[in-house]
Amino acid sequence: MRKCALILILLMTCPFVLAKDRPDSFDGKGYVGTLPDLTRSFEPVPEKKTTPEVNISKDFNSASEIKPVPRDNPAFVNIILKSEKTSQYVNDLNEFIPLLESIYDLIEDESNVQIFNAKVYYFNKSADYFRDKYSNKPESQFVSYKRLMELSMHARSIALLRNEAERYNPYLAYGSSGYIYNPNNITEQLGYLKTEIEQTILILKESN
Repeated sequence: MRKCALILILLMTCPFVLAKDRPDSFDGKGYVGTLPDLTRSFEPVPEKKTTPEVNISKDFNSASEIKPVPRDNPAFVNIILKSEKTSQYVNDLNEFIPLLESIYDLIEDESNVQIFNAKVYYFNKSADYFRDKYSNKPESQFVSYKRLMELSMHARSIALLRNEAERYNPYLAYGSSGYIYNPNNITEQLGYLKTEIEQTILILKESN
């Protein structure tokens, strides 16, 4: 009986104790417990700034950086210029330019007949090969092709004239029949040939 009275007393006092520590209302207060401190283990990762690599290019407008175009190099003509079907033709044209320039210089320097004729002979042989190579191709209609053929015939006739003049000069009185072998006439004909060579060289260079 005594135990029952003690239990009854405890039951009557517990609600009072619990109500004393509990707030009247939780409205508007959200979570009322204690949250862990997350900032202790959190360290912000610093943002890495990358600097773009800048390669300073050379001044390509500088004369020291610009190299001349190697037009006399067959590999450049055939591969870099990419002139397709006419690439080999352009390469063949380029081979005539130094040859014609040397004949021009021989006329300018008034070189002897033997040297002049030897150089013209080599030019004519090259022109004959050139003609056989392109006579049945579209390139035969090019101005450069026709001009080379005309120049070859003219140079051949002048070389023959000079050769005959050397042979017959001691026996000629330079009358009406011998006028073509007159030194003045030969000089005049060489002047015409020099002009024609100069014009042909210009045409060949413009064809590149």
